[in-house]
Amino acid sequence: QLQPVESGGGLVQSGGSLRLSCAASGFNLDYFAVGWFRQAPGKEREGISCIERNANTTWYSDSVKGRFTMSRDSAKKAVYLHMNNLKSEDTAVYYCAAQGWGTVESMCKLPLFDYWGQGTQVTVSS
Repeated sequence: QLQPVESGGGLVQSGGSLRLSCAASGFNLDYFAVGWFRQAPGKEREGISCIERNANTTWYSDSVKGRFTMSRDSAKKAVYLHMNNLKSEDTAVYYCAAQGWGTVESMCKLPLFDYWGQGTQVTVSS
């Protein structure tokens, strides 16, 4: 069974950058729609970026548009979330999900994914 595994979280100062990675042992994520989600304490899970399978069509939430970029690394069979100009409100547990259904926007908003990772903590200090 596909099990996404996130890495790259940590503590960063406001204005800094981090790159999160998502990979799944034995699976090439190029063949799956992948999404990044986050959940801050006391808040609902939020879909922030999704990418179509076999393509690079992406969707971003308004909260991260212009600061975060999602990309694929075919050689490493991984998906990245490049996070720039981080703010304290970006502090959350970030989750990777794979095998999404529908459009990139709908799979992020509903969400519609079959497999979820355990999450990685991102803390932005002000």
